[in-house]
Amino acid sequence: MTIAAFSTANDITAEAYIVLGLATCFVKQEGKLQPVQLIEPIPSAALEAIIKGIPTSYEMAIATTVGAVVEGDELKVPPEFPAVTQFCDEFADRAIATARSYATRPVAQTHIPLGSVRKDFNYSTERKRVLNSERIVSTDDNVKQHAYTHQVL
Repeated sequence: MTIAAFSTANDITAEAYIVLGLATCFVKQEGKLQPVQLIEPIPSAALEAIIKGIPTSYEMAIATTVGAVVEGDELKVPPEFPAVTQFCDEFADRAIATARSYATRPVAQTHIPLGSVRKDFNYSTERKRVLNSERIVSTDDNVKQHAYTHQVL
């Protein structure tokens, strides 16, 4: 996986604080849902909502730095995550945005101190995050409007 996006983000250093979550998502294969574990950056606002107890697909989260995950042109899975985990799509762009969110709101870094793991989330897969679902839009989805909504009276 190439991570050229980091080279263009001049404001992000190797010491930039980020939170990475272990998310349980699902992929639909042959009509059945298969669980997949992904490493996803968790922005500061999302972390603050998760800390307050909203149901989340994150089993755990670690506080680390960009440099601990990015090694040259490669992404390195932190040792706290299971070996079968994969990085989410557009990881580099999302990690840059996440690092910026903690830089602009440093108080959010106190929820998970650098180098530590947090597992006390309201973990739930009741509302499944399906990664490869297709959204089929039909005319039945249109909002019905009153007959003279666009007329000048």
